[in-house]
Amino acid sequence: MLVYQDLLTGDELLSDSFPYKEIENGCLWEVEGKWVVTGAVDVDIGANPSAEGAGEDEGVDDQAVKVVDIVDTFRLQEQPPFDKKQFTGYIKKYIKTLTPKLDAEKQEEFKKSIEGATKYLVSKLKDLQLYEFSPYLMFMSSFVGESMHDDSSLVFAYYKEGATDPTFLYFAHGLKEIKC
Repeated sequence: MLVYQDLLTGDELLSDSFPYKEIENGCLWEVEGKWVVTGAVDVDIGANPSAEGAGEDEGVDDQAVKVVDIVDTFRLQEQPPFDKKQFTGYIKKYIKTLTPKLDAEKQEEFKKSIEGATKYLVSKLKDLQLYEFSPYLMFMSSFVGESMHDDSSLVFAYYKEGATDPTFLYFAHGLKEIKC
């Protein structure tokens, strides 16, 4: 199994259980998330609870919860939305922080592709920033890893037109592959 950690914080952000597609010259990874139900599930095994002496109140009292698999698996924390100015400030800081951590070859790749990736994200930010978080509306949210470190990589999520499950975007150069 492969786990992808944030190069800046060491937070686990993704694994090979979630296939990705490279976009924007490989600078961004696009990953499809899914809404899933977690928690207790009442399974009917054919027994008659009332005949067994159990009342309607007895049984599992845990509540099933609907969550997004990637957010739940990697304990991602939702962040407040950015406006264009805040996003540009974040990207400038991210580039300055990440670049020295990359080897020379990766630095060149990153420098060549980050502008296109930034324009792509800004175009989505502008189009989607007015929508509230809802499984039925398109939205763009950003997430950080469990440590909630200030200098961490952000993970972006949005709903493609007509989709019921979110799509996540990761900065590929900000991920470190770990074999487990």
